[in-house]
Amino acid sequence: MRSKQRSIKEIDPEQHEMLEKAQSRIRQKKRLYYHFVIFLLGSVFMIVLNKVLKYGEQYDWFVWAISGWAFLFIIHFINVYITSVFLGKEWEREQREKLVLKQKTRIAALQKEVEKEHPLPQDPTKTPE
Repeated sequence: MRSKQRSIKEIDPEQHEMLEKAQSRIRQKKRLYYHFVIFLLGSVFMIVLNKVLKYGEQYDWFVWAISGWAFLFIIHFINVYITSVFLGKEWEREQREKLVLKQKTRIAALQKEVEKEHPLPQDPTKTPE
């Protein structure tokens, strides 16, 4: 029983974070590829439905439907390959650190101002040096 416990290697937090990030990116890309395949199949289905099966034949509605869907697919593509690269977890962490530093600076400035305007009374038992 103990030999099994020894053989299990612990993953340090940095490696764990890298693995989670990689898994998240893989999921994002996988969903995008599924979206693309479904988009292609759906587009072919709509064209066949309109042109071959003559559903709504008087108007080429499939053009508008495919255009709308293509627009959504492009937004999905931009989100996966552009936005998440620039505005990912690292960007969030940097922004959070900047805001925390800004808040600490403001708190320190306010604390100095308060101490200047309302100094604490000196301890009478202490002798000045």
